Amino acid sequence: MANRVLTRTILTRFTISWIPRPNPSLSNPKFQSFSSNPKCSRQVSNLLQRYGFPSSMVHSFISKNQFLVNSDLLELEKSLAILLSFKIDKSSLVSLICDCPGVLDFEFLKKWEMGFSDLGLLGASPLMFKCVLEQSKRFQIDPDGVFEIVEALRGLGFKEGTVYKVLEGFPGVILMNEREIIKRVEFLLGFGISMNGIDRVLCCFPGVLGFGVEDRLEPLLCEFKDLGFSKHVIRREIFKEPRVLGMELGEVSRCLEWLRTLKCREAIKEKIFSNGEFRACFEVKLRVDCLCKHGLIRREAFEVLWKEPRSIIYKVEDNERKIEFLTHKMKFNIRCLVEVPDYLGVNFEKQILPRFNVIEHLRSKGGLGCEVGLKGLIKPSRLRFYNLYVKPYPDCEKIFGRLSGDDKVRSQQHPAGLWKLFKPPRYPESKDDVKNTKSFMESLGH
Repeated sequence: MANRVLTRTILTRFTISWIPRPNPSLSNPKFQSFSSNPKCSRQVSNLLQRYGFPSSMVHSFISKNQFLVNSDLLELEKSLAILLSFKIDKSSLVSLICDCPGVLDFEFLKKWEMGFSDLGLLGASPLMFKCVLEQSKRFQIDPDGVFEIVEALRGLGFKEGTVYKVLEGFPGVILMNEREIIKRVEFLLGFGISMNGIDRVLCCFPGVLGFGVEDRLEPLLCEFKDLGFSKHVIRREIFKEPRVLGMELGEVSRCLEWLRTLKCREAIKEKIFSNGEFRACFEVKLRVDCLCKHGLIRREAFEVLWKEPRSIIYKVEDNERKIEFLTHKMKFNIRCLVEVPDYLGVNFEKQILPRFNVIEHLRSKGGLGCEVGLKGLIKPSRLRFYNLYVKPYPDCEKIFGRLSGDDKVRSQQHPAGLWKLFKPPRYPESKDDVKNTKSFMESLGH
């Protein structure tokens, strides 16, 4: 009997522990699922599409943000209208809402609409509005807090355009206090940079306000001096290119050591160092960052530049364009540059593009016996590539770019009659000349 009662008690407890409990998110109308409100979700979907949302991403976006289904449709539309009043284009609007859906809060936007007007920032760029709204919503910052920072920047004497650039390029400034900003300005002044110079630094590189003085800026400038650069050179380079303050500690030392051991043609080395060692280090850093951004590790990036130093003298934008073409149009992996770094050293319009067009044309008509890789596309000389892929196929002549001004294929021969211009003139021979020639020839026979 005791065993039966004990068993019944255990079974009762086990049964009670497994009874399913109602989910409050399902019983609460505020947490109804996307599929349970088809009419509301369809209205929200149509509204978002009218304001630039692609139809392919609307469903998943609403599913992840259930509050939209239960929002007041009129207030939601007013929120979108306020965002557009800040001259934010639709693509940036979609990006802002996807990154921070909370900005659709009507009360939040209404408060900031008045706040921007009070701050006198209505003439700023749409990107500034986007950055400030996203930052303030994430960290629950009111316009009053931003007003203090804006007034602090203006009080230090910075131009209005510089204030806009700081809010746009480094919106984290609204999380700082006035004393932190003054501390960084005083450090740059103490290094000998004028207020006009600091104004330019913040306008071009506002992120410098996010660096600590003791743990970043001071050690960095000490590193520059330890490498042998004078304060005058450092100030000049900071004024010309403020982004040098964004270099990591030890980065300049590594780039300088790498450059001093670089082996290349003297003409290329002269161009690399034409603006001094300091600027050369920064140019190397920019190109390494560019390659790393597209998927290479730093060791591989330095290896590519070592093998193809011509890429250092080309603009970063040119290298970006070549890499984009390599990965998106030519469908090669970025790691192909480690094996064929010559790709970054050749001219895009004169060599890369026409050769690629020829290969694509031959591939489309089945004229390639085997697949041509990046090495086969770049390595051959112009004459060899012409003999291999252009000369046997007359229709490739025009694609390859051998065009004259009237869009006709240039002839490989000289124009008719041109040989006469290079023929030496014939002078009349006198009797004495003939006699002397005969005498000379007879003397050779004896």
